[in-house]
Amino acid sequence: MDNASFKDVPELFEVDLGEALVARTESLSTFRELGPPDLCHVQKSTGRSGASDLGSYHYVSGVDASSSASLAAYINSLTYAIEDSNTWFSKSAAWKVKNGCYCCFNAFSRVDIRVDVKIPGGVNAYVIDLRGERHDATQEIWQETYASALLRAILYSDDPTYWLEAYRKLDPITTPDGDIRFLQAAEKLFLKGWQVGSDPEIQVATVVSNHLTAGIMKYFGDSGRFQQPANLFEKLSAREPEIASLLAKSYIGMNEEVKAVQIISAAMKQTPQSYTLLHVQCDFLRSKGKLDWAVKLARQAVNCAPSEFVTWEKLTELYIDLGQFESALLTLNSCPMFTFNGRDAHRSLPTARLNLPFQRPIGEILPEKQKTADDDADPALQRLPAPGLRGTWARAYALLTRLVSQIGWDELLKTRSSVFVMEEEYRMQKAQGDISPLGSTNAVNGKARSGGNSSTAVIHEDGTVVTRHSVISNSTTLAEMSADDDASTRGVVSSSSAADVWSAGSSPDIADSIPIPTIRISTESQRDGDLSPIAQEPGVNGEAKRNGPKEMGDTLEKPVQAAAGEAADGAQEPPSPSSAQEPFSFSNKRLCERWLDNLFMVLYEDLRVWTIFRAEVAHFKTQHVAYRKTGFEWEILGDLGLRLHHKEEAKEAYQRCLDTPRYSLKPWSKLMEMYADEGDIQRCVQAAIRVAAYQYADYAEMTFPTHIARCFFKLGQIHGHAKISFTLLSMGLPDSILKIMDSYLQYGKAFKVEGYDF
Repeated sequence: MDNASFKDVPELFEVDLGEALVARTESLSTFRELGPPDLCHVQKSTGRSGASDLGSYHYVSGVDASSSASLAAYINSLTYAIEDSNTWFSKSAAWKVKNGCYCCFNAFSRVDIRVDVKIPGGVNAYVIDLRGERHDATQEIWQETYASALLRAILYSDDPTYWLEAYRKLDPITTPDGDIRFLQAAEKLFLKGWQVGSDPEIQVATVVSNHLTAGIMKYFGDSGRFQQPANLFEKLSAREPEIASLLAKSYIGMNEEVKAVQIISAAMKQTPQSYTLLHVQCDFLRSKGKLDWAVKLARQAVNCAPSEFVTWEKLTELYIDLGQFESALLTLNSCPMFTFNGRDAHRSLPTARLNLPFQRPIGEILPEKQKTADDDADPALQRLPAPGLRGTWARAYALLTRLVSQIGWDELLKTRSSVFVMEEEYRMQKAQGDISPLGSTNAVNGKARSGGNSSTAVIHEDGTVVTRHSVISNSTTLAEMSADDDASTRGVVSSSSAADVWSAGSSPDIADSIPIPTIRISTESQRDGDLSPIAQEPGVNGEAKRNGPKEMGDTLEKPVQAAAGEAADGAQEPPSPSSAQEPFSFSNKRLCERWLDNLFMVLYEDLRVWTIFRAEVAHFKTQHVAYRKTGFEWEILGDLGLRLHHKEEAKEAYQRCLDTPRYSLKPWSKLMEMYADEGDIQRCVQAAIRVAAYQYADYAEMTFPTHIARCFFKLGQIHGHAKISFTLLSMGLPDSILKIMDSYLQYGKAFKVEGYDF
């Protein structure tokens, strides 16, 4: 049975013959957008009578799906991949591929195209719809399938969150002629692009915001080749003016800024309500330092598309750039949040066995792929909730971390309490009876009788604060006074219990105030328990300050819960006289959305662990004691540092992770990107060799688009590809590894990426 395996192709052996095809047919109706990678199923036989056949399958992307012939050719190539029998004198019959079935999902028509290949024999292509019925494959179906397969190969190529067992990735486009075919197919299908869905941050897929446009911009943008998509968008913008936003973005990428501005100006006269056009202008003005102009356009984009997360996100970013942190927090609070739907995937099936062949030429430089002590980490690090955020939640959290990196935790809490109604304030007002309808009516009526006109500050959702004069009638209540404020932020009704506060995934016991020597975020923390306790106080940007033996609760203030609708039932303590005299009005504050309140708790957890970590590092340095952690802990701390915008500390943590025998791609990949940003060719190339080894070990046999190609092309724009090539030669690499690394530069030469000629 060992001889039934492929030499260099991963595969999963079925328990029951054909069950993978049945499971895919049953799952077709669950595919929402681009669909999962292609499924290649083969049936192997020895040809002996009475011997049972074996079924195996693997996933693959990058195969040309433009015709049945190209898919049949891939299955035929597998017939030469079966391992030869080492015992040539044995009487056992050799295994051969008897037949195969290649399945490729058409994301435009929502059907599965399949090609059955019998060896020897013929090729049969047909279509399976969502009900499992067969249909004939037309030329239009084939064109849509070709584009769908290309988009999956491009968009799934370097997604770290999308992982499948036995997933083989091949180059989707290998020649410049392939570029032309891709653009021709995209042109014919462009107006149907919204049918394939969009990124999770986009609520409604449009002609310009969908997976098709994202795939085009990623493929050509990562290599800096904007001329070809610009030609495509120029032809299409005549039919659809909104496509001018993509055209302008392409011209800006080509450094044709004057032409881009002219295109935007002409397009705005035709489609003034296009938020994508407004965002291109915002980004352009932002790059030129014209933030005041950009924020006006961002406000207009919010008015054009108030239900889209990206418009509110852009406005929040600009408020942060301008230093208007209260407006930024209010705008962030108004962001519409969407349920995250991950990429489509196959249903996992139990397997008889796995065949994952080892790529020996390049895989020998990797550590052993087995669980060691360096794969363990302290539970306090593993249960941090921030890494689990996805979609709009992750993007909103990134804005919050950017805020805290600029103004610090204490100032962020002050800003939060100045714009949002806090729980204590809500209880105070309720205890005084100001919130009850009777009390509100009497108070307002009395004010109306005595004063007549009144001036009220109204905070709008886009962060602007305006003062309006209103005449309040005798029947006006406090709720009616603020009726022009968005009702959605006032309609959140939730409990003030601790369970709601920690619903983001963290735990209340983590946030208890404990002295640093007893808070352990690793097994190393308990070493040298007799050392004097040291606490540190987080300053601006989370930097720690030496502050003597204080408790953690004194140095990092836990955020107080914000009010969200009615307070919890039950007895409440009466407010103190001092707090009861504080001036406060609901007309100049908003209610904090529960999801944002939860994100504050997530941020608190990150900052708390980071502050303890930096305190421990400083403490062990002063005691001249080695500070050790497991590889997994260093990796988590590196991710934490990046989230909190501490790049240098994150880099140090990733480098410390490399000193351990942990099998992990992430630290090498992150360091490679950092070195590329710094222009450090030597270190970037060294990291790229390891990243390539990890990718080939996971059967990602593709050159572009990948992280390595993107980093090499970034370096090539500055230093030229020749210098990268000479650096590779100077390392004295084995021929097999040198050939793989040189393939990225050969791609740049074939497709004329910037820097290929110097």
